[in-house]
Amino acid sequence: MYSCKKFYDPSLSSIVINELLSVNFTVAADQDGEFDDWIELFNTSSTIIDISGYYLTDNKDEITKWKIPALTSIPAKGYLIIWADNDTVQAGLHANFKLSSLGEKIFLSKPGGVIIDEVKYLSQTQELSYSRYPNGTGTFKWKNPTFSRTNDTK
Repeated sequence: MYSCKKFYDPSLSSIVINELLSVNFTVAADQDGEFDDWIELFNTSSTIIDISGYYLTDNKDEITKWKIPALTSIPAKGYLIIWADNDTVQAGLHANFKLSSLGEKIFLSKPGGVIIDEVKYLSQTQELSYSRYPNGTGTFKWKNPTFSRTNDTK
């Protein structure tokens, strides 16, 4: 249940997948009060980064599955939550796929399809997040969720 693999090459981008939650019953609700799966991106740099046109997917064969909308940026050392709920008609950032509690891979790519981050997680039944520790740079581990804030708490 707890062995997992992650890919990260800091030379490719300052934007990383920092945390994800595939079982969300009480941790954080979206703007409509729904407790959906979520993916947290983190900007490791000291400058704001425009991520318009980047992609998230749960299928490497469909690398451009969900395109991050225009005018989306992440502040320096900041976080961005994307709801993985397959509910794209809702306002805000709602991807067109859900996270599987049975485990899967999530890919982040730049425009043009260059994968800049990849996370593989295994089956999850508890309300724990899969988080980089230390925040933004470390390996992933299961821990209490730290929605839109540093993962450096134990």
